[in-house]
Amino acid sequence: MPGFELFGDKERKELNDVLDNGVLMRYGFDGMRKGHWKAKALEAELQTTFQSKHVQLVSSGTAAVSVALASAGVGAGDEVIMPTFTFVASFEAIMMLGAIPILVDINDTLTLDPKAVEAAITPKTKAVMVVQMCGSMANMDALSQICDKHNLIFVEDACQAIGGTYKGKPLGSIADIGCFSFDFVKTITCGEGGAVVTNNKDYYINADHYSDHGHDHIGNDRGAETHPFLGYNFRISELHAAVGLAQVRRLPEFIAIQKKNYTIIRDALSQIPEVTFRKVPDGGEESYAFLNFFLPDIEIARKVLAAFKENGVDVCWNYYDNNWHYIRKWDHLKYLKSLFPITKEVKEGLKYLQTKTFDQSNSYIARNISCLIKLSWSEDEVRNRAKKMVKCIKYVMD
Repeated sequence: MPGFELFGDKERKELNDVLDNGVLMRYGFDGMRKGHWKAKALEAELQTTFQSKHVQLVSSGTAAVSVALASAGVGAGDEVIMPTFTFVASFEAIMMLGAIPILVDINDTLTLDPKAVEAAITPKTKAVMVVQMCGSMANMDALSQICDKHNLIFVEDACQAIGGTYKGKPLGSIADIGCFSFDFVKTITCGEGGAVVTNNKDYYINADHYSDHGHDHIGNDRGAETHPFLGYNFRISELHAAVGLAQVRRLPEFIAIQKKNYTIIRDALSQIPEVTFRKVPDGGEESYAFLNFFLPDIEIARKVLAAFKENGVDVCWNYYDNNWHYIRKWDHLKYLKSLFPITKEVKEGLKYLQTKTFDQSNSYIARNISCLIKLSWSEDEVRNRAKKMVKCIKYVMD
């Protein structure tokens, strides 16, 4: 991770097909295309990759979450349960629909705690959105059972977890509807792009229409298409889809590299008694895009990160002090700093964030260090990196 590290002839070939015919839009212009439909081809590849009946490409991972929720009927006043540890796009996508994000604690998987989810359910709860952060997963069986018990829509944000699996199923394909991101720093990149994945035909048709101004895409005359309902523009371009098409065909190659590099570093850190690792639920296999481990407390974690930086160990973070990925720094959400008026319903629904504490989440995030696994490292670079990391941690612990 990320896929741009290994751009090459395959990506250039797909891009040149688009530049050669000049059609950058995914719909229409049939006669000019010379047989090239990159978005359609990428959707077909992703159906196979995700073992899913339907895939709808969109313009970003954020768009994928909003389109997925809207396609499943989530809207104004509905509550959507989500984790405290995620990217800011999770609550942005919920609020864009007029729905209310209900944040709950994570556990040692660094994803939703099923007990916290069940405790947060109210008569207004419409959906539970799990976020498979940093390449791994929640206890999907437990969350699925909760959603079934309470008749809730189960949404799976796997934007950071392409290539991971749970009991043989690709992450992102397990819930009622799933979401992916293909932005610049993801394992598979389109530059910008995303996908909605589902086995539910109604959700798929809704996503297809909603992401293109409500067009029904019936026939081959775009101007004659009807609009069964309101929609917006979340289309992906043919240029972006072309890059993704080449990249997704390389996913097994990328995952194998990530796994090799991840394993070298994890094996080295495993020698340190004070280091423990995030829990991966039984039957789960990470995408190996990140290595996440815990230290005894936040002060040690901060000192280790400082030592990493001093010794040239990059792309490692402690999200407790991060502005993008953890509730602690989301003052713009807590105090609803918006360019436009927020509805009374959403204001009332989010008052809890001004006083609620998330001690359980803090206990994990504060001690966690998350390390990106690069595709471009040589084996010597990975082994030297692992040695430096061990040396830094032991120095801080002594």
